[in-house]
Amino acid sequence: MTPQPNPEAGAAVKAADRDHVFHSWSAQELIDPLAVAGAEGSHFWDYDGRRYLDFSSGLVYTNIGYQHPKVVAAIQEQAARMTTFAPAFAIEARSEAARLIAERTPGDLDKIFFTNGGADAVEHAIRMARLHTGRPKVLSAYRSYHGGTQQAVNITGDPRRWASDSGSAGVARFWAPYLYRSRFYAETEEQECARALEHLETTIAFEGPSTVAAIILETIPGTAGIMVPPPGYLAGVREICDKYGIVFVLDEVMAGFGRTGEWFAADLFDVTPDLLTFAKGVNSGYVPLGGVAISGAIAETFGKRPYPGGLTYSGHPLACAAAVATINVMAEEGVVENAARLGASVVGPELRALAERHPSVGEVRGTGMFWALELVRNRETREPLVPYNAAGEANAPMAAFAAAAKGGGLWPFVNMNRTHVVPPCNISEAELKEGLAALDTALSVADEYTA
Repeated sequence: MTPQPNPEAGAAVKAADRDHVFHSWSAQELIDPLAVAGAEGSHFWDYDGRRYLDFSSGLVYTNIGYQHPKVVAAIQEQAARMTTFAPAFAIEARSEAARLIAERTPGDLDKIFFTNGGADAVEHAIRMARLHTGRPKVLSAYRSYHGGTQQAVNITGDPRRWASDSGSAGVARFWAPYLYRSRFYAETEEQECARALEHLETTIAFEGPSTVAAIILETIPGTAGIMVPPPGYLAGVREICDKYGIVFVLDEVMAGFGRTGEWFAADLFDVTPDLLTFAKGVNSGYVPLGGVAISGAIAETFGKRPYPGGLTYSGHPLACAAAVATINVMAEEGVVENAARLGASVVGPELRALAERHPSVGEVRGTGMFWALELVRNRETREPLVPYNAAGEANAPMAAFAAAAKGGGLWPFVNMNRTHVVPPCNISEAELKEGLAALDTALSVADEYTA
């Protein structure tokens, strides 16, 4: 689709937004949202006709890009047949979506509880774990994000938690492995893995194993930095959970449904959790949907005991129809395989080549269509390009980098001192190389802030 400039319409959209929309995670008077006129595939455009290649996939959820015709048609067909129905009934779209998801989850995660998104999926997973074990505490990692609702944000490890941290949410935190900035003075992946597992088990010992209901981890942390865990770490966590009767929860809201080059990131590590949360890529974000995949043992807990939770729109027919169509499209068009192939043959090699050319790139890490560049002022000291949780003038280097990327027609995903490369999983090789070339140019701006 060729965008047609219409600046007057864009100005009206922005004016209405300014007058009436309250934006998340923002100081309302300090933001200037782009007015978007349309989107298709891996691109979107504004009312001035400027096109952007979306290297953020929205908020890392348009795994099959924007406006896929088969998914749009499925939503239209479902709307004509049945727009909505209460969750207590058996509905074809809901049943089929659950079946298709259960076919792809690891192990015996065969029961699906539907939610409206990732945060409430985490809320319900934690509730299930506490009820299943009869224990109060949850352990979560620093450098994590699990959602914006009350329990989910308290489980979160990044600064978005701070303003809402009640200090009484029954959460204790630990350091997960991150070799580039190791908290364990490790020099190898093997050391980092062993020391991180020892630290976790020590944390459990001091918290009291009989008080810990669950350990929750993003299989590969997303917004916090796409830190791929070292070999053996997740298997080690699984063993620790089994040892102490703790429920192991993997948060795959961002990493799931092809993002890592597998249907679920857990498949990369041959690990099966007790509960797995999902959202985003399950239907490419076309209609809000999330859920919890539940193991047989936990499902059995609620076989004759009512589960005390639910949502009015759980398993909404339009959302589930979109999920069915999305999963089928991904299977038919080889989307997961595309993410794996291009991640290994194009993204990884190209990003490592960028790191050789740009002194601002401290580390490259990732898999599939799920990558991060850690930007630094000095490669030797690894000083971040901007301080932790920087804002205003302190964040100027990252703001300048982002502006350069957008000026070159690339919409980046930027968080703290990192830029993430997270385009749609069905992006073409040509589009990918176009975006990486624009990223190359924008990194020259980041280089200006290195020492």
